Amino acid sequence: MSKPQYITGLRSVEQLLASGSAEVRCIYAEYQTANPRVESIIATARQAGIDIQAANRARLAQISGESRHQGVVAEIRRSTVLDEAALRTMVEERLQEEDGRPLLLLALDGLQDPHNLGACLRTADAAGVDAVIVPRHGAARLGATVSKVAAGAAEQLPFVPVGNLGRVLAWLGDYGVRCVGTSDQAQLSLYDADLTGPIVLVMGREHTGLSKGIAGRCSTLVNLPMRGAVSSLNVSVATGICLYEIGRRRR
Repeated sequence: MSKPQYITGLRSVEQLLASGSAEVRCIYAEYQTANPRVESIIATARQAGIDIQAANRARLAQISGESRHQGVVAEIRRSTVLDEAALRTMVEERLQEEDGRPLLLLALDGLQDPHNLGACLRTADAAGVDAVIVPRHGAARLGATVSKVAAGAAEQLPFVPVGNLGRVLAWLGDYGVRCVGTSDQAQLSLYDADLTGPIVLVMGREHTGLSKGIAGRCSTLVNLPMRGAVSSLNVSVATGICLYEIGRRRR
């Protein structure tokens, strides 16, 4: 039996209930709350036939592992987590479509901070990314903190943990999907790179960037021009800049 997964925070739970993007097993809510948004969530969940359990704030923190739960926790079963085989099927189907929208994937090479992962998911959803690929081991996983920061995107966007990220990038290349990685050592600027056609954007780990093996799988490496005193950007900020530049070029 899979381990329960939790979403915390008013906005995240509201969007979850509105979208129906994941199976909600139970809503844990603060009893005797004076917050009308919590009361609204309870009413919506009750109308949908979802089990509702009252709990104090300490119990909510214990259940979710998140102290800033805002008085509500949803226990869910995600429907957006894919395995590598499902990713391959999705890629094949998308590449056969003729809707004029090229495939766009985001690969994250071992992000450690769940806040960064959540922020990347939120931006990826907004930018029209088809799926986010991450290593199964040695990286942040989906959880309450990620879902809260992602503000609903973690329950909407296909999320693909894989055993070997380099292998996935290799077969994506065989399908004609170009791997565009970011590196402060790259000679080519993001703004001068060819960003047309199917792309997987590959972002590196906090502080260390892309690993040597993953960088070697990228057909193109680009940098973000830095005009000021700082030498690098937060990975979620850099991800947003890159995704929106790809989107701008495709308009």
